[in-house]
Amino acid sequence: KGRRSVAILWICDRRFTVSHFSSSVFETFHTLNKTKGELMHFQDQKTKMITQAALIAAVYVALVLIFKPISFGAIQFRIAEALCILPFFSFAAVPGLAVGCLLGNFFSGAAMPDVIFGTLATLIAAILSYQLRNKNKFLVCVPPILANAIIVPFVLQYAYGVPDSYPFLFATVGLGEVIAVGVLGNVLLLALEGRKEGLFGAGV
Repeated sequence: KGRRSVAILWICDRRFTVSHFSSSVFETFHTLNKTKGELMHFQDQKTKMITQAALIAAVYVALVLIFKPISFGAIQFRIAEALCILPFFSFAAVPGLAVGCLLGNFFSGAAMPDVIFGTLATLIAAILSYQLRNKNKFLVCVPPILANAIIVPFVLQYAYGVPDSYPFLFATVGLGEVIAVGVLGNVLLLALEGRKEGLFGAGV
């Protein structure tokens, strides 16, 4: 009778061990599948962001080259700057605009300080615009206007030898930005706002 009890206890212990092992295996596979799903989602989001950034950069470059005569100089109206409101929709616009400005300036034959500091102004503005996107949509245009109005006059004076005073260049560059970003940019923002999720996805 004692041996039978021991045998029963041993069998019950084995059954508990097998059940516990099976449960552990199931939990492990469940965790692995969940992790795999999260990794695939991350890869999809990463691919989407890279694609969006590349498209934004390409459009920016194209607009700079097409409208090159009015995109540079003391009195400039860079139509490509209308895209500077895109950080409102997606973080992908931050690298997209910076790369677009870099390549647009480079392929337009701009002076190297213009390539470097023009890109820096665009990058700073894009980051600030992205941070302001949840405050007020009409504030998104402010950083690119100010960043370019402050930085570009120095570039014009020291890279191109433009003789005009800093206040004059601040006013002309700033006015060009107000028209390009403040007017055209906000028109673009309002036109795209209703299609935000379809064009840029959710939470990008």
